[in-house]
Amino acid sequence: MPKGQSASSSEPLIPKLIVGLGNPEPKYDRTRHNIGFEVLDELAKVWGISLSENRRFNALAGEGRSPFGKIYLLKPLTYMNRSGQAIRAAIDWYKLPPESVLTIYDDMDLPLGRLRLRETGSAGGHNGMKSTIAHLGTQDFPRLRLGIGRPRVVSGETVSHVLGKFAPDEQPTVQALLRLSVETIERSLRDGVAKAASLYNNRDVAPPQPKPAPAPATPETPDRAPQDPQPVS
Repeated sequence: MPKGQSASSSEPLIPKLIVGLGNPEPKYDRTRHNIGFEVLDELAKVWGISLSENRRFNALAGEGRSPFGKIYLLKPLTYMNRSGQAIRAAIDWYKLPPESVLTIYDDMDLPLGRLRLRETGSAGGHNGMKSTIAHLGTQDFPRLRLGIGRPRVVSGETVSHVLGKFAPDEQPTVQALLRLSVETIERSLRDGVAKAASLYNNRDVAPPQPKPAPAPATPETPDRAPQDPQPVS
């Protein structure tokens, strides 16, 4: 597929179905792994689209209009590892090609405050994306990865980090990332995924980290003891 184009036309790649990945139980609300759900909720709020349970998809689904036309929203209720089942059911019902699906999910390899929009790619170890690729039968569909960072403690448990909630001092960055995600998605709906990626992939909404204080200067040790001035004869 040529970059920035759909598989069947020379037009920019414009998403038609936007999917946020996450787990459905209340205990997973606002965890790092569910940030895809949070973006979907933010889009639904901004665009005034109601999400309701759709048993045909086993998902919360809604349809309405973004600022740039008709759009479908989806939050699978299958749990993360089976996300592809709901997505497959939705595109079959709506008669959409896989490349029209924009999937949003968390990524530990990106620091909190960063995002990456791509037109295609591998699952990168993410179980929700593994399921999505398997059920769509291709990895050629756009995805928006949201950075959640790695555990602050080097020996920290990965699972507890991913399924844990953001720390209080991270919340302002999370909210800024949600706003940036909406802006990025709206740009992809207006100008295509490739254009939006070129504009937003280098943005960073995390506050700058303070620079470490410089180490105090160490006085140089002379190679030999200083010589007394010699008398002038």
